[in-house]
Amino acid sequence: MELNQQKELFSKAYIRAVAATAGFSVSQPEVDDDSVDLKIVGKGRGGVVSSPELNLQLKCTSRELLDGSFIRYPLRIKNYSDLIINSQVPRLLVVVFVPENSENWLQQSEDEMCMRYCAYWVSLRGEPERINTANVTVELPRSNQFAVESLKSIMQRLSQGGLP
Repeated sequence: MELNQQKELFSKAYIRAVAATAGFSVSQPEVDDDSVDLKIVGKGRGGVVSSPELNLQLKCTSRELLDGSFIRYPLRIKNYSDLIINSQVPRLLVVVFVPENSENWLQQSEDEMCMRYCAYWVSLRGEPERINTANVTVELPRSNQFAVESLKSIMQRLSQGGLP
């Protein structure tokens, strides 16, 4: 399997692990023509919005993109344009970071399973359109780690009618 295909599958597994632990379901669109790789759905009532939904565009990289308190990720202009729109279901860009060598992505024993390293998210909703033709460098705050508690908080805000 090609390395990029491995990265795609690993990033989806990472999101599914976080969502399952947080108590949310995950589905995958038949075709990714709208920069949506996965959808996370909350169940039932409990807020202004029942069964809140969140769409995710996933990227996976082993490159060193850390710049102080941000990750600077070069995003294709098509994905950027799809993520800045005011869509009914909020969209996030999630970038999963992995070690350079794929053999180090997962460590497993009888006691634990460790997926390395971590993921960060950002909402680009409302950002300006760009005239770039290939890529736009987006900044993901390192404080926006995509983890169980942060996903619960995001889904709680969505259930109250807010944004991520």
